[in-house]
Amino acid sequence: MVIFPIMIVLSFIMYIYYKVMIMRDHDPLTQEIKNAKARIALGIFISFFGVNQYLFYQTQIALYITLVFLFFGIVQGYGGIKRLIHYRGEYQKRAQSNQ
Repeated sequence: MVIFPIMIVLSFIMYIYYKVMIMRDHDPLTQEIKNAKARIALGIFISFFGVNQYLFYQTQIALYITLVFLFFGIVQGYGGIKRLIHYRGEYQKRAQSNQ
């Protein structure tokens, strides 16, 4: 299963990328959008990391830990998606009002 380590590394890189891009931006609304994207990447990272650990060890305790990681990864990803949808809508409203 080569896909899990690749997804873990890519999602971690995307998380770091969005966190660095937040510091470079001065607009609070675009910072929130990038923070939402970072949360999605963090959720993917946590989820895939948990599944990868279970596939590596395949013990009962690894299963419980994987379920905890999956839960927190899904919560992070879902929260990030909800924030992204909300702030993109706010960004579009602001763009329309400026025209």
